[in-house]
Amino acid sequence: MDASAAHREVLRLIQAQDWRAAGDACQRLTSRHPEFSAGWLACGRIAMARMDLSSALVAFDRAVELEPLNPSFRLHRAQCLLALGRRAEALDAAQSAERHAGAHAGLWDAIATLRSFALDQRGALAAYDRAVTLAPHDPRFTYNRASVRRFLGDLAGAEADYDRAISLKPLDFEAYLNRSELRVQSSARNHVAELEAVLPEARREWRGEVQIRFALAKEYEDLGEYSKSFEHLRSGAMKRREHLKYEVATDVATAGWIIGAYPAPLSAAPPADQVGPASGPDCAGADGPIFIVGLPRSGTSLVERILSSHSAVTSAGELDCFALSLTDAARRRVGREQIPRQELVEISATLDFQALGRDYLERARAAFGGTGRFIDKMPLNYLYCGLIRRALPHARIIHVFRRPMAAGYAIYKTLFKSGYPFSYDLAEIAQYYAAYRRLMDHWRTSLPGAVHDVSYEALVADQLGETRKLLEYCGLEWEDACVAFYRNPAPITTASASQVRRPLYDTSVSQWRHYEPQLAELKTALAAQGIDPMTEFS
Repeated sequence: MDASAAHREVLRLIQAQDWRAAGDACQRLTSRHPEFSAGWLACGRIAMARMDLSSALVAFDRAVELEPLNPSFRLHRAQCLLALGRRAEALDAAQSAERHAGAHAGLWDAIATLRSFALDQRGALAAYDRAVTLAPHDPRFTYNRASVRRFLGDLAGAEADYDRAISLKPLDFEAYLNRSELRVQSSARNHVAELEAVLPEARREWRGEVQIRFALAKEYEDLGEYSKSFEHLRSGAMKRREHLKYEVATDVATAGWIIGAYPAPLSAAPPADQVGPASGPDCAGADGPIFIVGLPRSGTSLVERILSSHSAVTSAGELDCFALSLTDAARRRVGREQIPRQELVEISATLDFQALGRDYLERARAAFGGTGRFIDKMPLNYLYCGLIRRALPHARIIHVFRRPMAAGYAIYKTLFKSGYPFSYDLAEIAQYYAAYRRLMDHWRTSLPGAVHDVSYEALVADQLGETRKLLEYCGLEWEDACVAFYRNPAPITTASASQVRRPLYDTSVSQWRHYEPQLAELKTALAAQGIDPMTEFS
């Protein structure tokens, strides 16, 4: 079989996602035709799909060696480098792809997407600009540019791009939702009529219906039409929940497993014989990472923005590095890939904590490409406070929380792109909240002085005072920029990207009260879990 025919067979197997057969066929292809560059590219794609990233990079390197001017080959190599956590090298490879990308709009769009995932939002915007210029009538490129404009705080530009994307593709329901979230809608300027008109078409496919209903809930709330808002919110949340395979009982049990695995109190500063010798700037108290944890929509992005406005601190965003370091360490310990969650929790308490901390820091710095003090704002890291304390004893952990009803409603009204499957059912929100609170209460007891609590309500009421406490806890000198956090030009990619561009406001503190009758189920469910729905942590 000649190289082209063998390559077609490999592509057929890739299309069928028969990765084992595709890998065997590709190995035969490259053995018989080692100078056939497309074969090496296919081998790299297969290895990526099988999560064999090292083998993938070898294959992509070979493809680039054979065709050094092929920008697609260089882009695949960049994507592999990014998957390996080698961000700086990935951006260099993307730049080399740009030099040969020419007038290929799709390639520029792919380069921009890589740059965005690599946290180079300004480079991503430039690449998206090129893609849109080359293909102004392709809605995908305009939509993608809107997302990056939002990250960078160009909300007017983002809205114009979403308008354009919708005009080119009227059934892009996600674009409608993203556009609604950019600003507070007004009676003179909103999209309610447009959204209501497109809803019947959106109902043909459940994802579209969910997106349009959440958009309508947002806009009706802005307009003060709370009954209509909640009607759409409830319908959208129910529809989303129907299409999730999730058992809240597993998350509730996980909190108990963690409490059982980390029973012993730890001092605020563990003895040297527990944590081993310190070395390197990240082990010094003044230079350790800052973790911001809590539930989603609790104010973590606001606290991140305040701290990252300080000249000595950089935000790395929501990193999954700690969970990945933990999982990989546990896999090495037991010698297998699949570990049941309860077993993973048990193993976590027996790991080499120093090695875990070093691995996390290596991953984190490679992921965001920065130096010096940094923030990791992954809310779910609240699960790992005990482990973080052991692995990184000089890290700062900041726990941000809201009153239960406010927290529950804020979660319920958010359509998350991924994660947080408990958020679409009020009873499940209450069960999850109670488990989270039990775990955080446990960390308070077992880690005295190690976790700094920040009440969102207190921060809104006394921004100056709470900001001073934050900076003091982190060992940072006062800087006025932390109060004017909304002027911070740094990109932000979370669901709060629009809100943190505004000065601090208090409207969301009691927003849930507009829906007290509709949220009675949440209040009752919280009380059934032993949670006073109206009080904070104490």
